[in-house]
Amino acid sequence: MRQFDTHEVFNGVPPFGNLNLFGCDPALREAVEREGGAGAVEGLLALGAQLGREETLDLARLANAHSPVLRSFDRNGRRIDEIEFHPAWHALMELLIGAGAHASPWDGSEPAGQVARAARYILFGQVENGSQCPVTMTYASVPALRQTPRLAQRWLPKILSREYDPRPLPVDRKQGALIGMGMTEKQGGSDVRSNTTHAEPLDPAQARAIFGDDAEGAYRLVGHKWFFSAPQADAHLVLAQTDSGAGLSCFLVPRFLPDGTHNEVRVQRLKDKLGNRSNASSEVEFAGACGHLLGAPGRGIATILEMASHTRLDCVLGSAGIMRAALTRALHHARHRHAFGKPLAGQPLMQNVLADLALESEAATAFGLRLARCFDHPDDAGEALLARVLTPAGKYWICKRGPGFGAEAMEVLGGGGYVEDGDLARLYRELPVNSIWEGSGNVMCLDVLRAFGRSPAAAQALAAELAIAGTGNADYARFTAQLNGDLARFEADESGARVLAERIVLAVQAGLLLRHAPGFVASAFVASRLAREPGGAYGRLPAGTDCAAILARALPVS
Repeated sequence: MRQFDTHEVFNGVPPFGNLNLFGCDPALREAVEREGGAGAVEGLLALGAQLGREETLDLARLANAHSPVLRSFDRNGRRIDEIEFHPAWHALMELLIGAGAHASPWDGSEPAGQVARAARYILFGQVENGSQCPVTMTYASVPALRQTPRLAQRWLPKILSREYDPRPLPVDRKQGALIGMGMTEKQGGSDVRSNTTHAEPLDPAQARAIFGDDAEGAYRLVGHKWFFSAPQADAHLVLAQTDSGAGLSCFLVPRFLPDGTHNEVRVQRLKDKLGNRSNASSEVEFAGACGHLLGAPGRGIATILEMASHTRLDCVLGSAGIMRAALTRALHHARHRHAFGKPLAGQPLMQNVLADLALESEAATAFGLRLARCFDHPDDAGEALLARVLTPAGKYWICKRGPGFGAEAMEVLGGGGYVEDGDLARLYRELPVNSIWEGSGNVMCLDVLRAFGRSPAAAQALAAELAIAGTGNADYARFTAQLNGDLARFEADESGARVLAERIVLAVQAGLLLRHAPGFVASAFVASRLAREPGGAYGRLPAGTDCAAILARALPVS
């Protein structure tokens, strides 16, 4: 050692990476196969290998270290409102679009398309999350666009394309298109009925001059949006009032008009967000922007709900993906880091914490893939009713569990987890957004109440799902019997809506694990979530839990 060397670096942890994100996740593979997506496994293995490479994972660091920049004007003073992204962002978008993460359930390319896509989405969620936002909105726009076949005929071929095309051009001159959303305003937030943005029908001659043969249903919009997601997208679904007095209508507002000129959507600024920093979110004003009526006049909320159910599914899947990413990083660290004479992963209390996190992650994955199967069968009445309940309930509970999960995983690394050199700080910042976006926790729980209030058969569909796991586990039998009894006597109680949503998700997760997971996983989940009052910090698994087996399953290689 040289005279003034102060120390030697040892007891370090090798970089996380160069592993197959799908191949090292037995719970995800099993869920894909049992929910109907066995035909997608080969492709998922290839994707998992690609996403698990160190150079792919590093794209997330670069895209978040170099946030998008708004360029309002060109060098000659012309307004352009273009968003400048780091090359890492474009590389991530190429991966997502090339894998069909935005389109595969709609193009008929595979059976169980929603399940297969859900698995891909969870895998991408372990890499980078800001790039998932425009992909989710594009994916979810398809059911809404199909309500107006004339617009669908023009836009869907571009939306379903596997080519990522970021060029600022009219859609007819592009190889692929992305869709964003503009719902909320300053005065309303979730209360979109208070929106003041106004839309007036264009004079037929004006409409033809702007849109040519595609002039039907053309409107001009004046107003603003407080959150306008992905302003670089080729079009946005926007809610606005009309003079008809029928209520809010939905409009497809393109970024560029057919002649190549900018539509009058003026980006005021980009949001300075806690997380999701690789993605551009903005505030905009409509200074006479042109758009097309989507769906029926006055049915804007119903139209947009076609989109919202799918974006809420992605909130569940996205949270499951981030939790899986946080778990694998924490477990990898604990296996390689020594403290007090042995690996952290060999310390009993640390094993308890990590195993508890592993249970939460596997349950979220199982729930997400089961919910995706509901979306694969929209014409099945039972599956549709189940989706109607589980989508808002799952978005509430799984997304709500995310921030605490991320904080616990970060603590495994100690101070090293709190700094930006690693992944955990970024993952932690990403987790709250899925609880907030597309309806906060209270909005979701009130939606659960509406589902049961409007359709008593929803309780029967849930009971049928829970009954499949049988009554062999006494704690599960007791918990589900109490839940089914309460729903049979259902009365909407807003003050208890959060507890109800939590109970529903825990019951479904427990039933899935009892049916499909190893006994040491299912019994530990039931004992820690159903047999005792849930909540509190992670690391509360009861004595006798086989933590070592749970962790070996959670990440077989590291």
